Amino acid sequence: MTPVSDAEAVQLFKHLSNAPALVLGVSGGPDSTALMVLVARWRKRRKSGPRIVAVTVDHGLRKEARREAAEVKRVARTFGIEHRTMKWAAPKPTSGLQEKARLARYALLAKAAQQVGAPFVVTAHTRDDQAETILFRMARGSGLTGLAGMSPVTRVPIEGGPLLSRPLLDIPKERLIATLQARQIAFAQDPSNVDRTYTRVRWRALMPDLAREGMDAARLAVLARRLRRANAALERVVDTAARLIATVSDGGPIVVPLERFYDLPDEIALRLVGRAIGLVGSEGPVELGKLESLMAALASHGRQPTRFRRTLAGALVTLSNERLSIEQAPARRNSPKSPSKRPRR
Repeated sequence: MTPVSDAEAVQLFKHLSNAPALVLGVSGGPDSTALMVLVARWRKRRKSGPRIVAVTVDHGLRKEARREAAEVKRVARTFGIEHRTMKWAAPKPTSGLQEKARLARYALLAKAAQQVGAPFVVTAHTRDDQAETILFRMARGSGLTGLAGMSPVTRVPIEGGPLLSRPLLDIPKERLIATLQARQIAFAQDPSNVDRTYTRVRWRALMPDLAREGMDAARLAVLARRLRRANAALERVVDTAARLIATVSDGGPIVVPLERFYDLPDEIALRLVGRAIGLVGSEGPVELGKLESLMAALASHGRQPTRFRRTLAGALVTLSNERLSIEQAPARRNSPKSPSKRPRR
């Protein structure tokens, strides 16, 4: 594998050129260390450009983390990059540790971005990470959106977060390692990356066998790109359907005439209802399986005049008077908004 060249870096990072500042998530592993080195060299070749701040998150899970953060700081200094270490100080969960640590990391990176005025958090996800993500989601039965994998640019997965850029998403991990080896730059190895108690690690171990059958990271990355393209086309159709047949009033329900709703293709109808629930509901995006169950119930109800009412993800879905309406569900009796009345003791 050949190292990533400076000319390639210009193309990889050109969408970041006009940002006033960038926050790089750098753990000290090969991928993120290579990202820091490539960004530093790219920035140095420019007369002007963003302020670069490397941020290492210490999750407090391994004793080596403090030393690794110090090493990242040392390497950052050699390239003239600012460095900060941020700590996840919250109590550690007993289950779902990797996912909660991931969200904590994004929250801290977003905080750093806010502090320095950076519109982007930049991470070093690679083509190999994309392949593992697709396999992981495939095993969970994800729909088209999930199987499209990680997007090159999206939002940090916290409310009000900055943009998240993954400029190395089409670069194999081996090329990043070659980039560091060519410059004789050391990097850390997180032992959790080979801990088979984690699902992602087990998928990683299967990759060589899958590659021998033709399902390598490059093929899976192509699949992801094609599915993202198809997903974007479907979302445009949903945009059009929402504009033409849905009625939205301030503080009122989202209303769709029943006759026009049942004329929609199944996938468009499902996405339209899911989008409406996400807009008016109080519990965030609806799970695909639960949304499919709701749509099956609506389909079985058909065009019968009897009333249909169901709540999902904090939204109330009602079928009556030849229309489908979706609005915020009333607060539950035991919810914080409507405290339960307990007998006095």
